[in-house]
Amino acid sequence: MNTHPVVLFDLDGTLADTALDLCHTMNVLLERHGRAHVPEAHVRSMVGAGARKIMERSFKATGAPADETLLDQLFEEFLDYYGDHIADHTVLFPGVLNQLEALMAQDVKLGVCTNKSERLTHQLLQTLRIDHFFPVVIGGDTLAVRKPDPLHLTEAVARLGSTIEGAVMVGDSPPDIEAARAALIPSVCVTFGYTDIPAAQLGADHLIDHFDALPAALKVLRPDHF
Repeated sequence: MNTHPVVLFDLDGTLADTALDLCHTMNVLLERHGRAHVPEAHVRSMVGAGARKIMERSFKATGAPADETLLDQLFEEFLDYYGDHIADHTVLFPGVLNQLEALMAQDVKLGVCTNKSERLTHQLLQTLRIDHFFPVVIGGDTLAVRKPDPLHLTEAVARLGSTIEGAVMVGDSPPDIEAARAALIPSVCVTFGYTDIPAAQLGADHLIDHFDALPAALKVLRPDHF
């Protein structure tokens, strides 16, 4: 197995600004279950850990917490509704497409590691027309574990035919940075993502404010590979 350069990306809040569609889905379900809406301004700190966690956090924010049975139901309802509205308002963050094209041209192997379901991840990547960049996608239900478990990342690297010595993780929230740290993979954290903890406090190895800064970050973290 070769130590080929690899960049792994989170999806929501990293590659794509999905907050409006996630917020809309969340509020449709809250209304359906007799709860008040959560303002969009509060949503970005709720959406970094998958659909079930979104509904768990939103129910706590609007009244009595949902029990496990209700969360199971909400999870399925979320996936159904969101799947029909997955990119009504979702767009790539500025600079993403240019950087993906540049990395592909440099023969860097690319993968997505997200806690979004694998089915919805493929759907969104296809809708945004960036699926061809990612031969490997590890979703929240692909394995028996999710981020921050390091297997979520190391399995992606293995499926890409490389080793962690050439890999970098790009994310926006604690599960991304914690998974990278546990996997011994250096991390880049975007400062415009979805987290209730300031990006500078997450412990990432490098921060970027725009995707145009990604090449320099990769060169700093893996000078022998980028």
